Amino acid sequence: MIEAVFETERLIVRQWRDSDLPDLMAVYGDADAVQWVGDGQPITEKECNDWLGVTRRNYKKRGYGMFAVELKAEPGVIGFCGIVHPGGQQEAEVKYAYLRRFWGQGLATEALLGLIRYGFREHGLTHMIATTAPENFASHAVLSKAGMIRGALRADEDGGFTQLFVYEAPQNAV
Repeated sequence: MIEAVFETERLIVRQWRDSDLPDLMAVYGDADAVQWVGDGQPITEKECNDWLGVTRRNYKKRGYGMFAVELKAEPGVIGFCGIVHPGGQQEAEVKYAYLRRFWGQGLATEALLGLIRYGFREHGLTHMIATTAPENFASHAVLSKAGMIRGALRADEDGGFTQLFVYEAPQNAV
């Protein structure tokens, strides 16, 4: 039985399990799927195992973290989304990545809309950000469709830039 953190029309979003390791490897080990994630390099099995531990600690500390995304219509993990604080940053940041065969179906937008609602309703997060590469136009479209507003370009330590997107809860919703 799947214990949902939240659901959308087509998706079930749940906490990670140790048994998700092969799914983490399938998504984050795919060079094309992770070209826009972190340093753009596929993640190792050891890094995935470490990440499971970090995510468990985030659940205990904050009540949220990264989550597995499954289709209601068929079993199996199709990707991941979540709310994190990378490097201990104060701002809550939304993240996501999916198996390539599920790209272009509106699933990332659907999950992100549910994730933002979940963060606001369950955890009182009225301000969330997302960061992308300036040339990652597909993610820009997902973030915009989910109601996030394009913000400034942030200068990175390596001399590059990161595109910021921001979600602010409507004043009448607070």
